[in-house]
Amino acid sequence: MPLAARGGLYAATICPMTETGALDRASLERHFETVLADPGQAGLLLNGHAGEGIHMTRDEQAEVVRIARTVAGPRRILAAVSSETTATAAADAQAALRAGADAIMVFAPFSWALGADPRAIVAHHAGIAEATGAEIYLFQGSVGSGKLAYTPDVLRQLLEIEAVVGIKEGSWETKSYEVTRRIAREMRPDVAVMASGDEHLFPCFMIGSDGSAVSLSALVPKQITALDAHVRAGRIEAARAIHENLFGLARLVYAAPGHLAAARLKACLAELGRIESPACRAPTPRILPAELDALMAALRPCLEAPE
Repeated sequence: MPLAARGGLYAATICPMTETGALDRASLERHFETVLADPGQAGLLLNGHAGEGIHMTRDEQAEVVRIARTVAGPRRILAAVSSETTATAAADAQAALRAGADAIMVFAPFSWALGADPRAIVAHHAGIAEATGAEIYLFQGSVGSGKLAYTPDVLRQLLEIEAVVGIKEGSWETKSYEVTRRIAREMRPDVAVMASGDEHLFPCFMIGSDGSAVSLSALVPKQITALDAHVRAGRIEAARAIHENLFGLARLVYAAPGHLAAARLKACLAELGRIESPACRAPTPRILPAELDALMAALRPCLEAPE
């Protein structure tokens, strides 16, 4: 598969839920349809952090993939897995593939934030690849996430896994983004490096990117597509104008505590009438009315500004 087909713009979607915490299948299907109404979106990233995959059972994760498959048509579906053991992550990945996923994105187990032996990191990814036979996307964590951000040496070892075809580059720092990109270009020019720091898409696109995989695309997909298109066409001032609006929104969505990002996205989507409820699965709380007001004030310029 050519590099361009492995990359592209992917919306990291949310997962609508009812007030009791059950999957809201009707809202989920409508959410996918709304996002993919933007022809610039190459596909969907499901069950990631914004999609609350870690809060769902294997069957629920697979159900999300099945619903997406009915909506996405030929567009690609990346299914995230995030489990503490390789066997469980591999089984989750196999279920997602049977449900219609095209590739697997491996998120680091949260226990690695305390520190992980590089051998364990490489073995985890290699084990999932071997068990599934699937194309694998890496997730490069934020520089602020401690050990969840892979060192250059570990990244080099991961790129030796033949099944790796892409990287969701979420360093949230342009210097670290460029380090990842340069290592990938040196070792594996066939691997798509996809910018994924929502506040920093503009500088990453300017440096060079094979796409993106961000949850802002679940809320304002057309603006992400327009930002990418303007940069590629050399319309830098138009791109900068979009960046100014996106930055103001992103800094609120991803403010501390970061685990509320899904709740903030859902609150905005519910306020826009795109999903029925802003509910997240317990114990994630709803955001306060004042925070929603601030989010909507930052969102409106993104929706109203020319693309």
